Amino acid sequence: MDRANSPWDNKAEERKQRTSMTFQEQLLSNYLLISALLSWFVAQVCKTAIDAYFNKGINWERMTGSGGMPSSHSSTVVALATAAGISYGVDSAVFAISLVFAVVVMYDATGVRRETGKQAVILNRLLLDNPFAWTGKEFEKKLKGICGA
Repeated sequence: MDRANSPWDNKAEERKQRTSMTFQEQLLSNYLLISALLSWFVAQVCKTAIDAYFNKGINWERMTGSGGMPSSHSSTVVALATAAGISYGVDSAVFAISLVFAVVVMYDATGVRRETGKQAVILNRLLLDNPFAWTGKEFEKKLKGICGA
């Protein structure tokens, strides 16, 4: 395979243009990076707006905090994979890596949310009955009953 048709050299002209750009210009022209960051920002704004609506006030910590819906982690990696597919094609290594990364992040986020929900149910059950009044043996017995152990 000659160098002109190499899959590694199909963006030679683009690289020539980039060498004359400053670091900031290179960052701002990175379609994948801008897509992912913009998606994260939109998810955080939506999350903050939803929280403000239900709690009748803006909690600015929601803009940088994790948790809640929509998932900024999931939106970021999906935007990254989508931008990679658009830019490099779905048959590229960049898209494959981005897609696997997105699937792993979303699978992990789903597991974390599921386990957090289970823990919330257990904590709510514990707090309905005053655990501070239990003896050591009684605490262990009731905790095993609640947790299903």
